[in-house]
Amino acid sequence: MNEEKKGLDSFNQSNSITIGQGVTFVGSISARGKAFINGAVTGEISVDGLQVGESGVIKGKIKSREMEVYGEIHDEVSCAEHVLVHSTGLIKGKLIYGELEIQKGGRVTGAMDQSNKPYNHR
Repeated sequence: MNEEKKGLDSFNQSNSITIGQGVTFVGSISARGKAFINGAVTGEISVDGLQVGESGVIKGKIKSREMEVYGEIHDEVSCAEHVLVHSTGLIKGKLIYGELEIQKGGRVTGAMDQSNKPYNHR
C-alpha cells in the first residue's frame, strides 16, 4: 500500500481523473493529464500518464506516455515512454513500449514490441 501511495504522489494531479475502487466505468477517457484507475474500466483510454491500482482492471485499448501497473490490463497497450509493471501487475495482450520494467512477480503475456516513436496524445 505504501508503494502505491508513493507512486500516486509522483504524479501531478492537476487535469487528472480517478476511477475509484468499486466504481465501474464504460466508455472512453481522453485527457492531457493523468488517470488513476482503481475500479473497472471497459473502453479506450488516452492520457499522458496512467496508474492502474491493485484493484484496477482495464479492458480496452490504452495509449499513454507513461504508466504504472499494479492491477490488470487486458487488450492493446501503447506506451511511448516508460511502463512499470509492479509485482502485483498484469498486462495481457499486445504491448508497445519505449522502456519496460517488470518487478519480480509482475506479468506481461502476449506480443511485445519496443518502439521509439514520440508520444502523440491523439
